[in-house]
Amino acid sequence: MARASADKELTEGPEGDILPGAPHPRRQDRLFGHAAVEADLIAEWRAGRLPHGLLIGGPEGIGKATLAYRIARFVLAGGEVPTTQHAFDVPGSHPVARQVAALTHPDLLVLRRVPEPGEEKIPTVIPAEMVRKVRAFFGATAGSGGWRVCIVDAVDDLNAFGANALLKTLEEPPPRALFLLITHAPGRVLPTIRSRTRKVLLKPLGGAEVLAALDHLAPELGLEPDALPAAAAASGGSVRRAIVLARGEGMEVRGATLRALEQLPDPRMEELHALGARLQGDRGDGLDLFLEAVSDWIAAEATSGAASGRRLVRLGEVWENVQRNGAAADTYNLDRKALVFRIFSELAEAARA
Repeated sequence: MARASADKELTEGPEGDILPGAPHPRRQDRLFGHAAVEADLIAEWRAGRLPHGLLIGGPEGIGKATLAYRIARFVLAGGEVPTTQHAFDVPGSHPVARQVAALTHPDLLVLRRVPEPGEEKIPTVIPAEMVRKVRAFFGATAGSGGWRVCIVDAVDDLNAFGANALLKTLEEPPPRALFLLITHAPGRVLPTIRSRTRKVLLKPLGGAEVLAALDHLAPELGLEPDALPAAAAASGGSVRRAIVLARGEGMEVRGATLRALEQLPDPRMEELHALGARLQGDRGDGLDLFLEAVSDWIAAEATSGAASGRRLVRLGEVWENVQRNGAAADTYNLDRKALVFRIFSELAEAARA
C-alpha cells in the first residue's frame, strides 16, 4: 500500500478531464455495465480479429477510459486468455498492472492533456510535443518484444496538427500496434480517423449499475452511503456525474437549479439569490452541476418539437453563452451570483420567444 501511494505521488499531476479526488481510470480494477462489450472484444482478440484501432465513444463518466486501460493492461501482459474468460481482467498485483498505473511501462504511450514541463496550467489541447512522440514510439522495437499500445484520452482534445500526426501512423500501423482512442463525441472525430478504427460505442449505465459503482468507490471517496441512491438515480447513467452529485451539496445545487428552471420565464428572485449565494461559496463541483442542469434544460427545450424557428435560434445563442460564460467564471473565478442572474435573464427571454 505504501509503495502504491508513492507511485501515485510521483507520477500523477494535474490532468484534463479527470475528476479531482477520484481514482484514475488506469487504477480502476473493475468496469461496470459493459460486460457484453468486453465479451465481444475478448472474442475478437481470441480469434485474432481485433482491429489495430478502437474508437471508444460515449458520454463522459461511463467507463471509456477504464475500458481502454483494461485492454492495455491485458495486451501488454501477454494477452493470454482461457476460453472461460470473458473480460480483460489482469490482477492488480501483476507487474504490468503496476507499470500501467504508474505510466512507466515502456510499451505504453498515453496522449493526454497535461501541463508542459515547468508549467502548471492544463492546456486546452493535447500538447504538440506529446503527439510528436507517436511516430518515434511505434518506430522503435517493443521493449518486451510484444505489443505496443497508444491511448489517446481524448481524441477530442487533439488540434489539427495532432489529429493529422496521429492519422499518419493509423494509416500504416506497424505490426502488433494497438490504438485505443477515447472520444466523448464520436460524430465530431475526423472522418479519416473514424474510417481507420473500429467504433466501440458505450451506452450510459443503468441506475443499478451506477449505484454498484458508487458502492465500490464510496470507501475511497468518503461518500455518504445515504446519498448514493439519489445520486445514482439523477446521474443520467454517468458514474462521474453521480460522484459529483454525491459529494458535498451536489444534490442541493442540482435541485435548486431545477426548481428555478421550472419557474421560467419568471423565476423567483429570492431563489436565484439563494442559488447564486450557494455557488458563490462553492469552489468545487457546484458550478459544473449548475451549468449541466441549464444545458440539459436548453437541449430538452430545443428538441421538444414545440420550439419555433426563432426560439430555436435564441436557444442556440443562449447555450453558447452559457458554455462561454461558465468556462470564464471557472477559469477566472468570476462572480457566480452575477453569472446565475445573467444566465437566467437570457433563459427567461428565450422562454418567452
